[in-house]
Amino acid sequence: KIVNISMIIGLVQARLESTRLPGKVLLKLKNKTVIWHIINRLKFSKKIDKIVTIIPNNKKNKLLEDYLLKNSMEVFRGNAENVLDRFYKAAKYYKAKTIVRLTADDPFKDPKIIDYAIRKFQKENHDYLSNCSYDGSIRSTYPEGIDVEVFSMNCLEKIWKKAKKKSEKEHVTPYIFNNRTNFKIKGFYSKVNNSTHRWTLDYKEDYNFTKKIYNKLYSKHKIFLMKDILNFLKDNPKIFNLNNKFIRYEGYLKTKKQD
Repeated sequence: KIVNISMIIGLVQARLESTRLPGKVLLKLKNKTVIWHIINRLKFSKKIDKIVTIIPNNKKNKLLEDYLLKNSMEVFRGNAENVLDRFYKAAKYYKAKTIVRLTADDPFKDPKIIDYAIRKFQKENHDYLSNCSYDGSIRSTYPEGIDVEVFSMNCLEKIWKKAKKKSEKEHVTPYIFNNRTNFKIKGFYSKVNNSTHRWTLDYKEDYNFTKKIYNKLYSKHKIFLMKDILNFLKDNPKIFNLNNKFIRYEGYLKTKKQD
């Protein structure tokens, strides 16, 4: 098979066996699945050359693979337990120079913010750039679910070779912050701190919140952006409160305890 050389690759990690909200990537929003909407939103990025959904290579995710292929989406199957290995093998396969890490439980990814992050990364020559971090050293000022991580292939290869802890393999980038003196790390921040907003999909309450946003703002003709959601929530504070009782990075904190 001939592989296209993509300089900037968006890798979307997805799986069906989520414990808190099983099968969440195939839940419906306006008659389309969550993963369909995420990929569709990423297509509006002007900087990403190729979008690939990377999934575990086990039987449980055959249904997800079939769905993605049926809908003409690029799929890469890799290590079910070691997500870092899956990222590295996918990036190597597609000959990526720059990787944008994305997750399939964030149905509000904003392509304008993603493109801003990529431009900043290219201009300033860092190993890793993000608008959030697991250890808090890059302050979260964007809503949870608008997270963007951009890093070089060299950076990913270094992590892949060195990472040992379970949390570092499952969550891909914690090794960078556990060994920050070995990397050029940069954060970027929103002018207004919107970090109290929860726009991710882990619980039934998150799904109810997401459905309300999509029912109001989704259009087939153009995508809605972060600013549109913020404006809607300003006028509908009760919706904001539907799901904001959960803590940020709950999955990472749980895995870290197992290290």
